[in-house]
Amino acid sequence: MDNILKLIFPMQPLASIEGRDNDTLMYLIHGLILVLFVGWAIYYIVVLIKFRRSKNPQVVHVPAAHKISSAVEWGVAAFEFLLLFAFSIPFWAVHVASIPEGRNIMEVKVVAQQFAWNFHYAGPDGKFGRASARFLEDNPLGLDPNDPNGRDDITTMNQMYLPVNKTVILRMTSKDVIHSFALPAMRVKQDVIPGMTTSVWFTPNKIGQFEIVCSQLCGVGHYRMRGVLSVVSQSDFDQWIQQNKGIHD
Repeated sequence: MDNILKLIFPMQPLASIEGRDNDTLMYLIHGLILVLFVGWAIYYIVVLIKFRRSKNPQVVHVPAAHKISSAVEWGVAAFEFLLLFAFSIPFWAVHVASIPEGRNIMEVKVVAQQFAWNFHYAGPDGKFGRASARFLEDNPLGLDPNDPNGRDDITTMNQMYLPVNKTVILRMTSKDVIHSFALPAMRVKQDVIPGMTTSVWFTPNKIGQFEIVCSQLCGVGHYRMRGVLSVVSQSDFDQWIQQNKGIHD
């Protein structure tokens, strides 16, 4: 069944655990739209043939009595309620409204700017250094150089590294205008708003490189606000952390 749906509604290969529920919801919605499209096309052809001028030379102002349209309308409404209460609301509650907790979770801070993505990792000590707008002239993320917790932190621009099969929570904000962080392969998209912190989470389950884009028009350089997510093994990620600790791009 999945292969048939992928053939009818091709999507970018999935690379996260949570994305499967998102794809199921998308397939159901597009399936309903396809059924409606085919149904209305058939109805249009039937009307053209049945009520053609040669067969109906005189206009009849009394509507034809039938119950089919009402049944179809109620059927569509029932399916929409099913999508809403059986799939959409549970999906929102599990994947959006609730933030996961536990030991097998890591956190990455993301700061957007025209036209780049800045990523901030806690170093080997697992503690993020303080950040303030006062220090933005010294480094892109405004890290406090006097905070000992930030001495081993890592910052990168347009390059994000994550271990496979580990849930990550992205805490995001913007330095200038509204952006939108999008990872199509992970089925992730979240607005990034100045003065606010928004969050999104996912669990990558495939090793490889995946495109990061901004899906909100944010200025003349919007088209080049792109980055790369590299998903690697846990050992390779730990090695990357050790090799890059204290490096601020």
